[in-house]
Amino acid sequence: MASRPYPQFIRIDLKGQKSMNRQGVKAERKAAFKANHEDSKARGILQLCFSLCLGVLVVLTARAQVPSHSPAYAPDAFATNSAFQPVGRPVARVNGVVLTDRDLLREMLAIFPYARVHNGFPKAMEADIRDGAMKMMIFEELVYQQAKLQNMAVPPAQLAHATTEFRQQFPSPQQYQQFIQAECQGSQRVLRGKIERSLLIDKFLNLEVTNKAGVTLTEAKAYFDQHPQSFRQPESFSFQSISFLPPRNPTAAQAREARQRAEAALRQAKATKSYEEFGLLAERISEDDFRVMMGDHKAADRAKLPPAVVTALAAMQPGQVSDIIEFDAGDFTILRLNAHEPAGMQRFETIEEGLREQLKKEKAEQLRRVLAAKLSKNARIERL
Repeated sequence: MASRPYPQFIRIDLKGQKSMNRQGVKAERKAAFKANHEDSKARGILQLCFSLCLGVLVVLTARAQVPSHSPAYAPDAFATNSAFQPVGRPVARVNGVVLTDRDLLREMLAIFPYARVHNGFPKAMEADIRDGAMKMMIFEELVYQQAKLQNMAVPPAQLAHATTEFRQQFPSPQQYQQFIQAECQGSQRVLRGKIERSLLIDKFLNLEVTNKAGVTLTEAKAYFDQHPQSFRQPESFSFQSISFLPPRNPTAAQAREARQRAEAALRQAKATKSYEEFGLLAERISEDDFRVMMGDHKAADRAKLPPAVVTALAAMQPGQVSDIIEFDAGDFTILRLNAHEPAGMQRFETIEEGLREQLKKEKAEQLRRVLAAKLSKNARIERL
């Protein structure tokens, strides 16, 4: 939102948001651990397409409660959306290899796929998203160059299989040809080169990061025992919101108009039947920051929520939609409760699998940072 200092209830922590989209956050609940585990499997399946498609395939972020509403495939996203118009302009040079705004946009959409829904990136987050995408793009190029220096190769059968799988992602031959013309100069050879590059990056990272990041059951149990505070969860509510926010110190007319918008939205919100329906409505009409996340506040600590919101959520059952809540003077919200978790200590047995997966991710991220520093040390990197 603009310059108004909104309270935490309707403001997304940009640092936390960026971390959640690219790296995953440190989970505090079993559900979060489960989501991270599913996300890891999804990323493995989609790694090839993530590295290749300039918005053709979205990196799927697994949810504990709901599948992504974003399309896995949108071949004409750049042609029809004015927010996505890369022209092949150079944005970086890595050891003489030029990377373009097409490469940059691909990475930005991987970090924040919701940009497709909102016809662009939130202004408050765009600079951070762009910077993170630039770093990832440069890192991938450094990895690819190192793989080539070490004479790593992709077996022909694997390349052929990956090419077939990639083609099958397209709903029709016409859309596949559209992609080839737009992104591969109409050349199947160029496409195979892009696929080979992706596979080499994946192969190198498997050797240097993934295969070295394993976490044993003993290591996970030791971490659990040594960090009890990390597994003590406060009472929390998982919910979605649709909010209507007049300007600061609104006039009577402005406050009345915000209330009227909320009343009109209430009828639509009460008619929704699922997380996704409510979320899509939030994306269209909500005025709080969480609209870019389908209104989803995940697990929010009861102590950090406005009293009026806590009172309403405590009286609801999962799946229910609240009436209009005035949580601050002139600020109105409508809530959908998804889960209510009591305070307590998690049991190792219930989070063992997810904890090992999360620790593996953290270890892999550390290995990735070390690798990035090593590859960058003597590289010629220019941001254009």
